[in-house]
Amino acid sequence: MNTKDATSDLKWTCYPKVDGQWDEMSGLDDERRPVRTYEICNVGVAGQNNWLRTGYIRRGLASNAYAEITFTVLECSSLPKAGRSCKETFNLYYYQANHDLANDHFPPWMENPWVKVDTVAAEFLGRPSRRGSGGSTRFNVKTLRIGPLTSEGFYLAFQDQGACMALLAVRVFYRVCPAVVASLASFPKTVSEGLVVSAEGSCVEGAEGPLGRRPTMYCREDGEWAKPAVGECTCVAGREERDGRTKCTAPPSAPRSIVARVNGSSVDLDWSEPLDSGGRGDLYYEVHCVECAGSGPCAPCSRLTFSARPQRLLDRRLRVFGLSPRVTYNFRVLALNGVSERSGLGPMGEELNVTTDRDVPLPVSGIQQMAASDSTLTLRWAPPTHSTTTKGNILDYEVKYYEKDKEKPLTMFLKTPSTEARLAGLHAGTVYVVQVRARTEAGYGAFSGDTLVQTLPQEKAQPQVGLIAGTAGVGTLLVLAVIIITAVVCVRRHSGTKEPEYCDKHGQYLIGHSTKLYIDPFTYEDPNEAVREFAKEIDVSYVKIEEVIGAGEFGEVCRGRLKIPGKKENYVAIKTLKGGYTERQRREFLSEASIMGQFQHPNIIHLEGVITNNCPVMIITEYMENGALDSFLRQNDGQFTPIQLVGMLRGIASGMRYLSEMNYVHRDLAARNILVNSNLVCKVSDFGLSRFLQEGSTDPTYTSCLGGKIPIRWTAPEAIAFRKFTSASDVWGYGIVMWEVMSFGERPYWDMSNQDVINAIEQDYRLPAPPDCPTALHQLMLDCWQRDRACRPRFAEIVSALDKLIRNPASLKITTQEQLGSSQPLLDQRTPHYSSFSSVSEWLHAIKMGRYEEGFRNSGFTTFSRVRQITTEDLLRMGVTLAGHQKKILSSLQQIDPTEKTASGPTHCY
Repeated sequence: MNTKDATSDLKWTCYPKVDGQWDEMSGLDDERRPVRTYEICNVGVAGQNNWLRTGYIRRGLASNAYAEITFTVLECSSLPKAGRSCKETFNLYYYQANHDLANDHFPPWMENPWVKVDTVAAEFLGRPSRRGSGGSTRFNVKTLRIGPLTSEGFYLAFQDQGACMALLAVRVFYRVCPAVVASLASFPKTVSEGLVVSAEGSCVEGAEGPLGRRPTMYCREDGEWAKPAVGECTCVAGREERDGRTKCTAPPSAPRSIVARVNGSSVDLDWSEPLDSGGRGDLYYEVHCVECAGSGPCAPCSRLTFSARPQRLLDRRLRVFGLSPRVTYNFRVLALNGVSERSGLGPMGEELNVTTDRDVPLPVSGIQQMAASDSTLTLRWAPPTHSTTTKGNILDYEVKYYEKDKEKPLTMFLKTPSTEARLAGLHAGTVYVVQVRARTEAGYGAFSGDTLVQTLPQEKAQPQVGLIAGTAGVGTLLVLAVIIITAVVCVRRHSGTKEPEYCDKHGQYLIGHSTKLYIDPFTYEDPNEAVREFAKEIDVSYVKIEEVIGAGEFGEVCRGRLKIPGKKENYVAIKTLKGGYTERQRREFLSEASIMGQFQHPNIIHLEGVITNNCPVMIITEYMENGALDSFLRQNDGQFTPIQLVGMLRGIASGMRYLSEMNYVHRDLAARNILVNSNLVCKVSDFGLSRFLQEGSTDPTYTSCLGGKIPIRWTAPEAIAFRKFTSASDVWGYGIVMWEVMSFGERPYWDMSNQDVINAIEQDYRLPAPPDCPTALHQLMLDCWQRDRACRPRFAEIVSALDKLIRNPASLKITTQEQLGSSQPLLDQRTPHYSSFSSVSEWLHAIKMGRYEEGFRNSGFTTFSRVRQITTEDLLRMGVTLAGHQKKILSSLQQIDPTEKTASGPTHCY
């Protein structure tokens, strides 16, 4: 359906049939062509509920349809007669039927039986034309998904609840993937269904597929094919496709004449192209490495870095860094092309052995920043261990450094004969990446891992002792990037302690007893006074709503833009108070703003302001691009290293330390209430359950006297039993958040009921360590879950403990499975072994990997005898690209069969 093609009245059905309803009229589209439109503008009358229903739309082959809506909406504040019920949004619904059966009274004009598609907000708001002015109106275009569709057809309905708007065009369509030839197979035109649908093809002439299987491709929701095909065809010997578009070609021969030039701890490899490219133009190379040291067995090379990725190399040269002394390296260069994997012959390769000099120095370690100003940095490091032969004496060191956050930084070098260097001519307040390597007569050793150091801001330009200690390895670089975002390590120490202070991006110190205490807005005789005192009033003209992104307790949650004159425009999150509210609901809605407005911390969600002088009432906060932490971790399962996760946890703990120092308790600390921005900074949010802790009490608590819901899985036992909430009960919840983070968003206590959780906690059962969780982190969780709240650590102690782990990344590599603490573990919840199930499908669903069932089936992994032989490469070909999902599948296959286990001690159950 496309209303732009209509040559007569659309004659859609309106409800109620009274004056002021949807009005059909002629208009002009964005190309100035005449079209039929519907308009409505009852902004001065409250309680609007106006429906507009299309004619019957037959779905044809579609199982999902799309509605493209072109419309305009006028800004409520620009309409002189607009009341408090004026809206700038409308709702879209659909109703399925096997034939055209609608009339003036059926289907009923209400949300059920109609199915709501979405609340549609305008990206551009217009203003009415006035005398002497043409006004301003820009068209909005939104495309929404309708479905799944199962009946023969459906209707669309538009519901207006008080907007001044016009529907300029409505187009309803479905998507198909076009016929295509790929991977020596032809695939027919296929209707897109849902996120992805499989389509079977047939091998082109001169090619054949695996016996009993047809090649498969996946048609995506957007009408594009997801390549490559699964179960591709291969050429019959001596055959190629007749029309020349798809050739049956061969793998290349081996590369020739590998040459190695060793320079200290690096080697340059060069080689010549194969004599036979296989008749293809997509030749590439792979370099594999095995190291043999002493009399021990040879093993794949470790700790080496490469000038380019050693897979899918297009150049015939590669530089390898980080060679160790007295080691023989075997480099094998493979030549491949697009048919190498399908040939079954294996790639052709050429080998070369390289033996390093015994006196090449080992990498430098322990780089420390000793002093800093706004333009200089002083560094010191420990000399590497080396032999004392003539060739082994250290001649000098080379320091490489560059600006971390610059897109194309200038790399600078400095040589020094000592283990100390002073870098000058630097920019103020800038983070630099530093590497150091030593040189002997045998040549240069390997560069150290990246170390991050920082000059002082211009206004604080005075040399001070620094505490950013360098640690080797790329993993450390990743987490330090996260930590520096959440809190820059300041160079001042606490008096009488060895703990560093942390400051925000403006250099304001965050540790220390806060002199500011939180004031409970509920203690004000007039709660509106608290709003005026703690929340800034924002002019409604500064805010532009772009998109509805969710629903809150009091109304819609939108994404928009805030442009305050003289300041940069920013994305913001906007909570709106729906119409028809009571004064009590208004006070409760704005109380969260009165709370947030008192907090200023880089790990607490920032309040921009409120709009209370216009309708709807709004709370405006900073926009967090990655949303809630629990769903963000589930979407990125296995994609972060332990030290990156610790960086996130450190940010959350820092925010909670700030709240506790203000005598404030959150009461609902959970990963769902932590928001993540585009820089992976975690911020505490959702203060709906939060309450003030009375000052001056030796045991400050908040007692909930009114009952209400308590998040059982995150709540301390004393808070569940006696409604006694303290910062110590927040610490318990923080321990659960730690467990959520380290398990990548797993639900605490899995599918246990709330009562089972309460009973288990009372019997001293505690959550076990998530897979691959560092021992130190699980011990910290158990400390947070002490029954006696006085024994739990304070948030300042938690921050200190996490800082020590960050400064010692090696401690995060210890993942012992031994029981920690005095609490008993919950029933073993590890990934179940595949032998416990009767089919591959049942096993995949049990380990929550059912989404890959079709991929397993199409690839022939339908029996456990086949599944046991699966590799990471097989999983990648089936679309299992997340490292966490690969690990979960492979770990279930590699565990010991439960029937073969021997008893190692008592098992605790309940």
